Amino acid sequence: MSETTREPQYQVQFDALREKGPVLMGPTAGALWRDDPRHLAFLTSRYKFVSKLLAGKTSALEAGCGDGFGMKLVLQEVKRVHGVDFDPMYARWCEEQAKREGLNATFSTHDLTREAPKGPFDAAYSLDVIEHIPKRLEKKFLGNIVKVLKRHGILVVGCPNVTAAAYASPQSKAGHINLKSHKELRELLGGFFHNVLLFSMNDEVVHTGYYPMAHYLFAVGIGRK
Repeated sequence: MSETTREPQYQVQFDALREKGPVLMGPTAGALWRDDPRHLAFLTSRYKFVSKLLAGKTSALEAGCGDGFGMKLVLQEVKRVHGVDFDPMYARWCEEQAKREGLNATFSTHDLTREAPKGPFDAAYSLDVIEHIPKRLEKKFLGNIVKVLKRHGILVVGCPNVTAAAYASPQSKAGHINLKSHKELRELLGGFFHNVLLFSMNDEVVHTGYYPMAHYLFAVGIGRK
């Protein structure tokens, strides 16, 4: 007779573990958990915010999905998500995990600075990506996302605030070649949308406070031009 939990309502957790095995976090999320677990809380909070903004949408595009760890939060509110990343190693990992976990998600290797993916989508979001895109290519990157949005589509862009650059890790500084201030982010999305809403974020808290003191920024574009 196999061992069971003392409180029977928790037995389902061990049953799922035996049936499906442990959850694999992915290269990015796993590294954060090992080296800076608090940062993992920040990451999931960003995806939770996106999920609430996009609640009820049928389809969404994640531009620069990385290892796809945060996508599952969005899938709690959005029926289907397609993730693209220019690195095939991440796209392959995501495909394997989606099959393993039975997620309603698809993935492809795609360089959004070169061409638009197949659409259309009700919404799109891109977290921690724009700061890695060379400034000369940022409008091409965003333009290819906007192209596949439906007429009333919404785009959410999140990135670290340039005012917080002094506190970034050496690894972050190496990749963050195009950090934005709140004014720059608003102006950039304003070139594609009639309405741009800005939010500040410090740790796990999203608010409408003083932008220069925010560690992270969100811009929400509504109403394609």
